[in-house]
Amino acid sequence: MSRPVPNLGNPQSTIAVLKKYQFVFQKKFGQNFLIDPHVLDKIIRASEITEEDFVIEIGPGIGTMTQFLAAKAHKVTAVEIDKELIPVLEDTLHGYDNVTVLNEDVLKVDIRSLVEEQNEGRPVKVVANLPYYITTPIIMGLFESRVPLESATVMVQKEVADRMRSGPGSKDYGALSLAVQYYARPELIANVPPNCFMPRPRVGSAVVRLTRHEKPPVQAVDEGFLFQVIRASFNQRRKTLANGLSHAPEINIPKEIIEDTLEEMGLFRNVRGETLTLEQFARLGNLLWKKREVLPELT
Repeated sequence: MSRPVPNLGNPQSTIAVLKKYQFVFQKKFGQNFLIDPHVLDKIIRASEITEEDFVIEIGPGIGTMTQFLAAKAHKVTAVEIDKELIPVLEDTLHGYDNVTVLNEDVLKVDIRSLVEEQNEGRPVKVVANLPYYITTPIIMGLFESRVPLESATVMVQKEVADRMRSGPGSKDYGALSLAVQYYARPELIANVPPNCFMPRPRVGSAVVRLTRHEKPPVQAVDEGFLFQVIRASFNQRRKTLANGLSHAPEINIPKEIIEDTLEEMGLFRNVRGETLTLEQFARLGNLLWKKREVLPELT
């Protein structure tokens, strides 16, 4: 069945739809609609959608990017939290027989079960213009819930994009950098200025493609403990790594054992977390986990 040619993606068409439905932007949902066709094209090309793909779109808004995805993909499920946008989407997506719209909070949707039901558990692609205030929970939720994700091409705040891609020693390097790079390979697709949105956000944005690793680049004896170590290492950046870990209740290992472990790794006892690579964090996590096992009174 032939599908309509996308007709959204510029300021005029967006304004026309908003006026037709007398739509009022909801600040609580972080709504900023993309109105630049060149950026849309970059997102679609970077996501590499084919007619075999099942795509999950988070935050379709008025359906601008949804139209482009539906024209290329086998099937699209768009998750939209704002009930006021549902009649708008029914209108703008009329004629696209391969789109399902869920009026849900994406943080409460069991994406893994959705993929099982809609795509028989095969890998999916996620495309999203993410609300800035819940970017990290959404991305980490996709990874941690073991969704069979091939890639996620997402619009995020530029500062978050920088953090995802940064390495040791950088001011942007932190727990998010390590978590994203554990699960995926981040690639900057485009920087996007505020004037590409309606309404204009106060900060710059960026499109990032996260390509899921077939297997993590490091081996963790216990993945959950590794991320506890990483988070505790950056909770108070001014503290040494040993101080940060020894004050974290979830780690529950004496400072002297942590310092001895750092020396065992060839690191200074007063090293800071921001200087360690993912590989070093994985080794540290594995060593501390094994030491906890022989100190049952600490666990």
